[in-house]
Amino acid sequence: MRTIITLFFSLFIVSLIDAQTPVKWYSIEEAVELNKKEPRKFMIDVYTSWCGWCKVMDSKTFSNPVIAQYLNEKYYPVKLNAEQKEDITIGDKTYKYIEQGTRGYHELASALLSGKLSYPSVVFLNEQIQIIHLEQGYIQAKPFDMIIKYIGGNFYLNQPWATWSASYTSTIPSE
Repeated sequence: MRTIITLFFSLFIVSLIDAQTPVKWYSIEEAVELNKKEPRKFMIDVYTSWCGWCKVMDSKTFSNPVIAQYLNEKYYPVKLNAEQKEDITIGDKTYKYIEQGTRGYHELASALLSGKLSYPSVVFLNEQIQIIHLEQGYIQAKPFDMIIKYIGGNFYLNQPWATWSASYTSTIPSE
């Protein structure tokens, strides 16, 4: 009996630890290198340090255990500070920080967002590092769950969003 209780308790602790696994964030350069060995889609969170809704998305959406687990399994999750000053080199292209008034922006953020700098923004790239989809603004966990599974499961390739989303049921409760 003691062995059964110990086993049950051990499994319970492991499930709690697994449920609390945070998103494993990468830089874009790290994700590109990893993608060469194990191709996956990219999910890029484009944010700024002053963006309040970016912080809410971190604390409510990306911290959700269902979201975190799926992102870690199916994507290379990337954090990109849209105002970072360090150069980013992908292949033979180097993206730089552009000063503009009291602030500035990073060329890579501008390229990913088609020049429409709005935060937070989430950009999905395929395994060939081509843009699949762009979402701008705060996204709650439940709708974000639908988006990442629609793209991560490749449903976007052969099923319209309206058809797929009408039949999908998220395990995440509404906020």
